[in-house]
Amino acid sequence: MSKSIDFCVIYSFKVRPGMEKTFTEGWSRLTEAIRETRGGMGSRLHKSDNGWWIAYAQWPDRQTWESSQTEYESPDIEASKLMAEAIEDREPPMLLEPIIDLLDTGADA
Repeated sequence: MSKSIDFCVIYSFKVRPGMEKTFTEGWSRLTEAIRETRGGMGSRLHKSDNGWWIAYAQWPDRQTWESSQTEYESPDIEASKLMAEAIEDREPPMLLEPIIDLLDTGADA
């Protein structure tokens, strides 16, 4: 069975100490809003050993992601404000074109 391979983006954030809950609430709300209004396919949020928060977001294709970036207003302004308040530093997004997908999502089980 052939798997669909999507476009992916990695985001990296340094969250202000004590603002983790604010950040995760903002990230969750914004991810849901992007899925509902801009065609995103969702994301996974991780915390690395070095204290940075790393998110892996999937999109149907690069064009859908690029189109979502041209929108001037956030799909959830309050969620964006929560995240902005909690973020101390960030890296530019890392854009990924998947070549081989061997990740077991459990969907085929």
